[in-house]
Amino acid sequence: MASPDLDLHYMNLALDAARAAEAAGEVPVGAIVVSPAGDVLATGNNRVLRDNDPTAHAEIVAIRATGQALANYRLLTPEGEGCTLYVTLEPCAMCAGAILHARIARLVYAATDPKAGACGSVLSVMNHPALNHRVEVTPGILADECSTLLTAFFRARRNAATQTIP
Repeated sequence: MASPDLDLHYMNLALDAARAAEAAGEVPVGAIVVSPAGDVLATGNNRVLRDNDPTAHAEIVAIRATGQALANYRLLTPEGEGCTLYVTLEPCAMCAGAILHARIARLVYAATDPKAGACGSVLSVMNHPALNHRVEVTPGILADECSTLLTAFFRARRNAATQTIP
Protein backbone atom coordinates (compact mmCIF):
# COMPACT_ATOMS: atom_id res chain seq x y z
CA MET A 1 0.00 0.00 0.00
CA ALA A 2 1.30 3.42 -0.97
CA SER A 3 1.42 6.31 1.46
CA PRO A 4 -1.39 8.90 1.43
CA ASP A 5 1.09 11.50 0.13
CA LEU A 6 2.05 9.28 -2.79
CA ASP A 7 -1.60 8.54 -3.53
CA LEU A 8 -2.27 12.29 -3.66
CA HIS A 9 0.72 12.84 -5.93
CA TYR A 10 -0.31 10.17 -8.42
CA MET A 11 -3.99 11.13 -8.33
CA ASN A 12 -2.99 14.70 -9.15
CA LEU A 13 -1.23 13.32 -12.23
CA ALA A 14 -4.42 11.47 -13.16
CA LEU A 15 -6.34 14.71 -12.63
CA ASP A 16 -3.96 16.44 -15.05
CA ALA A 17 -4.78 13.73 -17.59
CA ALA A 18 -8.50 14.33 -16.98
CA ARG A 19 -8.04 18.04 -17.66
CA ALA A 20 -6.27 17.17 -20.92
CA ALA A 21 -9.28 15.06 -21.92
CA GLU A 22 -11.59 17.98 -21.15
CA ALA A 23 -9.43 20.34 -23.23
CA ALA A 24 -9.89 17.89 -26.13
CA GLY A 25 -13.68 17.91 -25.69
CA GLU A 26 -13.86 14.54 -23.96
CA VAL A 27 -15.44 13.65 -20.62
CA PRO A 28 -12.69 14.58 -18.14
CA VAL A 29 -11.47 11.26 -16.82
CA GLY A 30 -7.79 10.49 -16.44
CA ALA A 31 -5.78 7.45 -15.40
CA ILE A 32 -2.18 6.51 -14.78
CA VAL A 33 -0.47 3.18 -14.16
CA VAL A 34 2.36 3.13 -11.64
CA SER A 35 4.91 0.34 -11.20
CA PRO A 36 5.59 -1.19 -7.78
CA ALA A 37 8.81 0.87 -7.76
CA GLY A 38 6.82 4.09 -8.22
CA ASP A 39 7.52 4.75 -11.89
CA VAL A 40 4.66 6.11 -14.01
CA LEU A 41 4.39 3.55 -16.80
CA ALA A 42 1.53 5.10 -18.78
CA THR A 43 -1.06 7.83 -18.75
CA GLY A 44 -4.48 7.70 -20.33
CA ASN A 45 -7.53 9.87 -20.67
CA ASN A 46 -10.89 9.42 -22.29
CA ARG A 47 -10.57 9.19 -26.08
CA VAL A 48 -13.96 7.79 -27.10
CA LEU A 49 -14.86 10.78 -29.28
CA ARG A 50 -11.41 11.37 -30.75
CA ASP A 51 -10.92 7.70 -31.59
CA ASN A 52 -14.56 6.83 -32.38
CA ASP A 53 -14.04 3.95 -29.98
CA PRO A 54 -16.51 3.17 -27.20
CA THR A 55 -13.81 1.20 -25.38
CA ALA A 56 -11.32 4.10 -25.24
CA HIS A 57 -11.96 4.93 -21.58
CA ALA A 58 -9.05 6.43 -19.66
CA GLU A 59 -8.37 3.16 -17.82
CA ILE A 60 -8.31 1.09 -21.01
CA VAL A 61 -6.02 3.60 -22.75
CA ALA A 62 -3.57 3.51 -19.82
CA ILE A 63 -3.73 -0.29 -19.48
CA ARG A 64 -3.11 -0.78 -23.22
CA ALA A 65 -0.12 1.58 -23.17
CA THR A 66 1.32 -0.19 -20.12
CA GLY A 67 0.90 -3.59 -21.75
CA GLN A 68 2.88 -2.31 -24.73
CA ALA A 69 5.55 -0.78 -22.50
CA LEU A 70 5.94 -4.00 -20.51
CA ALA A 71 5.47 -6.24 -23.56
CA ASN A 72 2.99 -8.25 -21.50
CA TYR A 73 -0.78 -8.37 -21.27
CA ARG A 74 -0.43 -8.99 -17.55
CA LEU A 75 0.77 -5.81 -15.90
CA LEU A 76 3.25 -7.54 -13.63
CA THR A 77 6.95 -7.03 -12.95
CA PRO A 78 9.31 -9.91 -13.73
CA GLU A 79 9.09 -10.74 -10.00
CA GLY A 80 5.30 -11.04 -10.28
CA GLU A 81 4.42 -7.79 -8.52
CA GLY A 82 1.38 -5.93 -9.82
CA CYS A 83 0.97 -2.29 -10.76
CA THR A 84 -1.32 0.37 -9.32
CA LEU A 85 -3.95 2.13 -11.41
CA TYR A 86 -5.02 5.64 -10.39
CA VAL A 87 -8.22 6.91 -12.01
CA THR A 88 -10.33 10.00 -11.40
CA LEU A 89 -13.69 8.19 -11.65
CA GLU A 90 -14.83 4.80 -10.37
CA PRO A 91 -14.36 2.28 -13.20
CA CYS A 92 -17.33 0.93 -15.15
CA ALA A 93 -17.93 -2.81 -15.68
CA MET A 94 -15.81 -2.90 -18.85
CA CYS A 95 -12.87 -1.20 -17.17
CA ALA A 96 -13.22 -3.27 -13.99
CA GLY A 97 -13.02 -6.41 -16.13
CA ALA A 98 -9.90 -5.10 -17.87
CA ILE A 99 -8.32 -4.26 -14.50
CA LEU A 100 -8.90 -7.83 -13.34
CA HIS A 101 -7.61 -9.40 -16.57
CA ALA A 102 -4.51 -7.16 -16.51
CA ARG A 103 -3.79 -8.32 -12.94
CA ILE A 104 -3.63 -4.81 -11.54
CA ALA A 105 -2.69 -5.19 -7.87
CA ARG A 106 -4.17 -1.96 -6.60
CA LEU A 107 -6.87 0.42 -7.81
CA VAL A 108 -7.12 3.95 -6.45
CA TYR A 109 -10.04 6.02 -7.66
CA ALA A 110 -11.36 9.44 -6.79
CA ALA A 111 -15.06 10.02 -7.43
CA THR A 112 -17.73 7.36 -7.24
CA ASP A 113 -19.93 6.86 -10.29
CA PRO A 114 -23.56 6.47 -9.20
CA LYS A 115 -24.64 5.70 -12.78
CA ALA A 116 -22.10 3.13 -13.97
CA GLY A 117 -19.60 2.43 -11.19
CA ALA A 118 -18.60 -1.22 -10.98
CA CYS A 119 -16.50 -1.12 -7.82
CA GLY A 120 -19.41 -0.96 -5.42
CA SER A 121 -21.60 1.98 -6.47
CA VAL A 122 -23.87 0.25 -9.01
CA LEU A 123 -22.15 -3.10 -9.55
CA SER A 124 -19.55 -5.01 -7.58
CA VAL A 125 -17.38 -6.51 -10.31
CA MET A 126 -14.13 -5.85 -8.47
CA ASN A 127 -13.25 -8.64 -6.04
CA HIS A 128 -16.35 -10.67 -6.81
CA PRO A 129 -16.06 -13.93 -4.85
CA ALA A 130 -16.38 -16.05 -8.01
CA LEU A 131 -13.31 -14.45 -9.61
CA ASN A 132 -9.74 -15.60 -9.12
CA HIS A 133 -7.95 -12.23 -8.87
CA ARG A 134 -8.19 -9.74 -6.02
CA VAL A 135 -7.44 -6.04 -6.26
CA GLU A 136 -6.77 -3.76 -3.31
CA VAL A 137 -9.23 -0.87 -3.78
CA THR A 138 -8.79 2.61 -2.29
CA PRO A 139 -11.64 5.01 -3.12
CA GLY A 140 -12.07 8.70 -2.46
CA ILE A 141 -8.60 10.17 -3.08
CA LEU A 142 -9.24 13.76 -4.36
CA ALA A 143 -12.90 12.83 -4.79
CA ASP A 144 -14.15 16.41 -4.37
CA GLU A 145 -11.78 17.84 -6.98
CA CYS A 146 -12.57 15.12 -9.51
CA SER A 147 -16.33 15.32 -8.88
CA THR A 148 -16.25 19.09 -9.30
CA LEU A 149 -14.42 18.77 -12.62
CA LEU A 150 -16.99 16.29 -13.93
CA THR A 151 -19.98 18.27 -12.66
CA ALA A 152 -18.70 21.50 -14.24
CA PHE A 153 -18.05 19.71 -17.54
CA PHE A 154 -21.56 18.28 -17.77
CA ARG A 155 -23.16 21.55 -16.59
CA ALA A 156 -21.32 23.44 -19.34
CA ARG A 157 -22.34 20.81 -21.89
CA ARG A 158 -26.02 21.07 -20.86
CA ASN A 159 -25.90 24.88 -20.93
CA ALA A 160 -24.38 24.86 -24.40
CA ALA A 161 -27.06 22.45 -25.61
CA THR A 162 -29.92 24.59 -24.27
CA GLN A 163 -28.46 27.75 -25.82
CA THR A 164 -28.44 26.18 -29.30
CA ILE A 165 -32.12 25.21 -29.16
CA PRO A 166 -34.19 27.88 -31.00
